[in-house]
Amino acid sequence: MSETTDIALAAKGDKAAFKRLYDRHIRNVYGQVLRLTADASLTDDLVQEIFVQVWRSLPKFDQRSKFSTWLYSLANNVAITELRKQTRWFKRNQRAAEQEDPHRCADLEDGIDLGALDQLVIKLPEQTRQVFVLHALNNYSHQQIADLLGIAEGTSKSQFHRARNLMQEWL
Repeated sequence: MSETTDIALAAKGDKAAFKRLYDRHIRNVYGQVLRLTADASLTDDLVQEIFVQVWRSLPKFDQRSKFSTWLYSLANNVAITELRKQTRWFKRNQRAAEQEDPHRCADLEDGIDLGALDQLVIKLPEQTRQVFVLHALNNYSHQQIADLLGIAEGTSKSQFHRARNLMQEWL
């Protein structure tokens, strides 16, 4: 079935149609959230929460935008909101990043293989990584990032520049 048909059916409560939507998008949503959080167990929890919210919000989806755009926007918002709540997250992430070799591929427990670029992205400091992922990978404008993260537009630009410099240095 087409994605449009599955969206309409799932919005009416069709679990099989929702499962097809889930299967189509789970890998990309997981990768997106993992890049933002740099924490596989937190990502597992957030992806579950994201799809619960999708199930609840699907009847309100107006189809003026692409489903994937709406879904990834929801995923970004859920991930960033959770990161704001995490008081010890940065320390955990920093320790994990220090133990990782940025030049090897890490095979996560669930079978998702991160390439060398993703390893570098995960190694970036929290806000720098968020700006990089949102701008470079999701095509958010610096103003959109500033609004989402509660920072100045200039801060978004400087964090993106910092991310590029760090990654070039590591390469």
